[in-house]
Amino acid sequence: MSVNILFAADQADWPDYEIPLREALTAEGLEFDLRTTFDPQVVDYIVYAPSSDVQDFTPYTRLKAVLNLWAGVEGVAGNQTLNVPLARMVDHGLTQGMVEWVTGHVLRHHLGMDAHIVNPAHEWALGAPPLAEDRPVTILGYGALGTACGEALRTLGFPVTGWSRRPGDTPGINRLHGSDGFTKALETAAILVLLLPLTIDTENLIDADALARLPKGAVIINPGRGGLIDDAALIAALDEGHISHATLDVFRVEPLPADDPYWAHPKVTVTPHIASETRPKTAARTIAQNIRRAEDGLPLNHLVDRDRGY
Repeated sequence: MSVNILFAADQADWPDYEIPLREALTAEGLEFDLRTTFDPQVVDYIVYAPSSDVQDFTPYTRLKAVLNLWAGVEGVAGNQTLNVPLARMVDHGLTQGMVEWVTGHVLRHHLGMDAHIVNPAHEWALGAPPLAEDRPVTILGYGALGTACGEALRTLGFPVTGWSRRPGDTPGINRLHGSDGFTKALETAAILVLLLPLTIDTENLIDADALARLPKGAVIINPGRGGLIDDAALIAALDEGHISHATLDVFRVEPLPADDPYWAHPKVTVTPHIASETRPKTAARTIAQNIRRAEDGLPLNHLVDRDRGY
């Protein structure tokens, strides 16, 4: 039986996704009709981005599941009209991209590379950085992305602490959880990496109190969500010298406004939400595999817990 699949995302992305999706769906042995427009009542699956014009799911009476193109689902998880399974995007391309970006910026700060790359005074400043084994890294959010980043950093010799809301056990990683674990995770973090989803519980999690618990001179790297950080508190901590630098890839408003203080701050690096993009080829395989699972009566991979918000 053929299934009707609606691509409901930025239409500028359709040319990039159409062929990879058709190839992946065919490889899964699915009979399908894939389009950017359908009568809502005949749609079986929606390949979705929260920026889509589709915000009311009520007319989609035959809908079986929504397959999100992004790792973040805060823009759709709370939609009260969505009453079918929602899967977030977890795929090799997105994960590998995040590992490369996080590892690159951890090494950049660990090695003090900025002082050599931008050195207008031509200073010949001797002094080697500590070894990785003496530079503890904490990752807040130890799901699929956090685990992949933690393993890469551990392999390079960094002591890695991974914090999550729930208990976990990962060989070679110091796993902490809960409020007590959160405090301990901050207190040892020479470099703090934020990979948490944005929920009611995590918004402004890195506030003045959390920043004060970090060791003096700590670095913050945020490729997670802009709302995790209390921006005013971070700027104050940077100005006071308690935090030595912040590398930020995500922001509450994107693109980041030209007059935002982050642009001009000498201790802030802004990157334009490039830490990890969804790659059409690998994302298409994840989506096709999930539709195949649904058609076979199996639960979706990467299913969103709507109560938790991710």
